[in-house]
Amino acid sequence: MTSRTLASLALAFCLATPLTHAAPADAAAPEDVEKVVYHVNDTAVARVALNNVNNHLSANPDAKIVVVTHGKGIDFLLKGAEDSNGNPYEIGVQSLKAKGVDFRVCNNTLRSRKLDASAVVEEATVVPSGVAEIGKLQAKEGYVYLKP
Repeated sequence: MTSRTLASLALAFCLATPLTHAAPADAAAPEDVEKVVYHVNDTAVARVALNNVNNHLSANPDAKIVVVTHGKGIDFLLKGAEDSNGNPYEIGVQSLKAKGVDFRVCNNTLRSRKLDASAVVEEATVVPSGVAEIGKLQAKEGYVYLKP
């Protein structure tokens, strides 16, 4: 046999031999989970944001969604908050929280507006900085950014 024939046979053998360390075809990698951060900095878009998140979960119930608020965007996550039609936001927030959505409120905004964390609905978590939270979720945790 010539060296060319041996090389061809070796290549054919390598291509025909299955990889022993390959992951099973049905194994879902952690990267397969869709992770999205919704940025709300104005309560005027809060109802739209809640509807977007609900529609998102209807299309992909396994999506991991975090809603981060700061500035005027925190208002819909304050106890007793209502939209312009007098509808309470808390019902929609509770429904989405039950579906696994996380809500986060900027403590810098609370402090600047002289609001105590106890003014925030219990479904939300207070974080030190809303914008820093968005940056962390994107840069360190692989979330994609959406702004309604």
